[in-house]
Amino acid sequence: MSFLGKMKENAVNPLRLTSLNHVSLLCRSLEESMNFYQKVLGFFPVRRPESLDFEGAWLFGHGIGIHLLGSTEPEKLPKKTAINSKDNHISFQCESMAAVEKKLDEMEIEYVREIVEGRGIKVDQIFFHDPDGFMIEICNCDSLPVVPLVGGLAQYCAKVKLHQMGQPQPQTN
Repeated sequence: MSFLGKMKENAVNPLRLTSLNHVSLLCRSLEESMNFYQKVLGFFPVRRPESLDFEGAWLFGHGIGIHLLGSTEPEKLPKKTAINSKDNHISFQCESMAAVEKKLDEMEIEYVREIVEGRGIKVDQIFFHDPDGFMIEICNCDSLPVVPLVGGLAQYCAKVKLHQMGQPQPQTN
């Protein structure tokens, strides 16, 4: 690859990122948070490195990790507030919004439903909190096109690859 090509590639993906690895969350009760992420979101526990000398748990599912960190000062963690879709959150794609709603109702988990519409596309969203007030979104965002602001063709979330969006593919060296 030429020097100019290398510079263009680095401008698009300067750190040569490939994917999201994990989200790390402080929690008041490791047991309660593990229970939530396993029973509600379908994550499973995985082994943590032995060198970690603090309370925590690692879970994996849906292609990403959730690292739960036992807080040393749980009283200082933010309290749950009203469900606000414009707050920090992590979002998961689902197969059936109706099934998600039914399951959350069965589990008596409070949630808020929202709809994003525009240009003939409708995206359903459900927002709720984990035990520590961290916001979770479940959506059918796969129908939402990813349209570059400059050039390139629209793609859909599940099919987006950098090189398809007019971006060069990362090189492995």
